[in-house]
Amino acid sequence: AEEPAENAEGQGTGTAVYEIDPARSQARFTINEVLRGTPTSVVGATNNLGGQIALDLGDPGSAQVGTILINARDITTDNDFRNNAIANKILLTNDHEFITFEPTSIAGLPDSAVIGETYNVQITGDLTITGQTREVTFDTQVTPLSETELAGLAALDILYADFGLIIPFARSVESVEDNVLLELDFIAVTQ
Repeated sequence: AEEPAENAEGQGTGTAVYEIDPARSQARFTINEVLRGTPTSVVGATNNLGGQIALDLGDPGSAQVGTILINARDITTDNDFRNNAIANKILLTNDHEFITFEPTSIAGLPDSAVIGETYNVQITGDLTITGQTREVTFDTQVTPLSETELAGLAALDILYADFGLIIPFARSVESVEDNVLLELDFIAVTQ
């Protein structure tokens, strides 16, 4: 049997599974604090993350996103003391190695997708940090770079207290904002 021919745009040939490429992807958080009198943005990041997206470029409304796993033990900032506090006192990584996001719905998917166009969608699901689960919605920009490659940026602002996270006292830190920005900056490729 012959393979079905692709249409003129090379799209609509069925659903492909795109796998997040950790080497070109990053999960990060940004939190604002006042450090020794100076407003400071602290960024922690890891490329130890994974997940899959099932997408038919000819029918993007049927897209599905699988569970996203982020290894909390590998999140690092520019400061070893802070890294230890994040791992041992905030994210409790000995007991909770992974941060997970389990998508339940996607809103705003287009009727058709064009290579090189960026689409804004909202991905809702259950985010679990240190064993605490809350329903959240990531505002996400997705761009099909080719038939085999997707780029995306998913962003979410949360109150860290909603997940039972406690920022430990540090003498040099005068104040810490109540919210934290979570971002998934990803490239996903077909296998």
